[in-house]
Amino acid sequence: MGGGPGPDFHPGAIGADARRGLTHPIANDPEAIEAERLRVLRSFDILDTDPEQVFDDVMLLAARICDAPIGMVSLAVGDRQWFKARDGVDVPQIGPASAFSRYAMRQPGVTLVRDASLDPLFADHPLVTGASGFRFYAGAPLVDDQGLALGALCVIDTRPRPQGLDETQLMSLDVLARQVMALMERRRALRERRRSDEAATAAVEAARLVTEKLSESDARFQAIADSMPQMVWSSRPDGHHDYYNARWYDFTGAAEGSTLGDAWGEMIHPEDQERARSAWHASLSTGEPYEVEYRLLHHTGAYSWTLSRAMPIRNAAGAVTRWFGTGTDIAEMKRLEQAKALLSQELSHRIKNIFAVISALLALSARQYPEAKAFAKAARTRIAALARAHEFVRPHTESSRPSLDGTTLHAFLRDLFRPYDDDAGRARVIVSGDDADFDDQTATPVALLFHELA
Repeated sequence: MGGGPGPDFHPGAIGADARRGLTHPIANDPEAIEAERLRVLRSFDILDTDPEQVFDDVMLLAARICDAPIGMVSLAVGDRQWFKARDGVDVPQIGPASAFSRYAMRQPGVTLVRDASLDPLFADHPLVTGASGFRFYAGAPLVDDQGLALGALCVIDTRPRPQGLDETQLMSLDVLARQVMALMERRRALRERRRSDEAATAAVEAARLVTEKLSESDARFQAIADSMPQMVWSSRPDGHHDYYNARWYDFTGAAEGSTLGDAWGEMIHPEDQERARSAWHASLSTGEPYEVEYRLLHHTGAYSWTLSRAMPIRNAAGAVTRWFGTGTDIAEMKRLEQAKALLSQELSHRIKNIFAVISALLALSARQYPEAKAFAKAARTRIAALARAHEFVRPHTESSRPSLDGTTLHAFLRDLFRPYDDDAGRARVIVSGDDADFDDQTATPVALLFHELA
């Protein structure tokens, strides 16, 4: 990883070499690998879509941490490099695919090009010799769980940087690249859930239509319900379950007819039974649609997260005559949500460490240079305020979200602006007007807005 003209490779903070090991059976066939890579990339349904704030935020954070004027989330497709997020460049794509990102995709961890004009691999590239004037490049590959590189998160500078990136910046770029992949996985899971929801709605509607003609063809209803990928069930107005399709019995492994009546509740995880039954009884009482997530016993003996929904069928007078419901396996979506929460917590921990390191460096400098003590104190106070704002800006789980119970808008802003008071401690930013109660969700955009203005 020395200072020579060639690119440097940094394996990353958490086993990048292991992550790049291709696990697919076609590992020794380059053409087949590329075909599979394009298939996986297209499965995310993300190419040529509009910008999205979550990807822009990760890209901007990477550029800010690395002190680079240009940042990109690029995806390699065919002979072009398309940017899902970009800053500092005007075009949405380049073609043929950028040699920089293509090179980074083939390497484990973070790739560094300290001065592209001196590097024989890139010195003649149009992005180096032309108006763009690229000199420094750092890129971390976007790798899926098979080890296929789909693109790169990169930062670029128009001036050479012989010193490259420090360890914190390298680690941050690696972590943020994995955050981009987590966002892509979550985006795909949400899309699949929407499709599943649409299919479930269609299943309920199909069941309703079949019910109207049940007297004509009960066999037709049975065939339609059994062809559904979801578990389909039916209940009388009093809540007595009197029908399940074949998918229910295949999924649970229960004997046919054994879960009729109220016995379905015994198939649910003991910790979820009361919540599921309470929601069902509430729907029976009010006639409102039923929707609840719970862990359902799988035929393997394990419990799997399931989304259960039901709609009432009413007669001309508005009375409920029957309920039709579906159960959708959402175990994969739950796994992706947990992975995203874990990665978000790890990313936040790394960023908080950066704040702490900067604050500690200021304190040490103030001891060595007493004349800078006042400046160091003011700077540390502002860094502490930024760290507090970060608590509201970063992704949170329900358990990690900071609480603002009892806080008003004026009190929140006064706390936010305190680092900008003058030397005498007087407020330089005055907040006036009507006060209002303030909640956790409102804090995030307000903290972002005023810190950008500051």
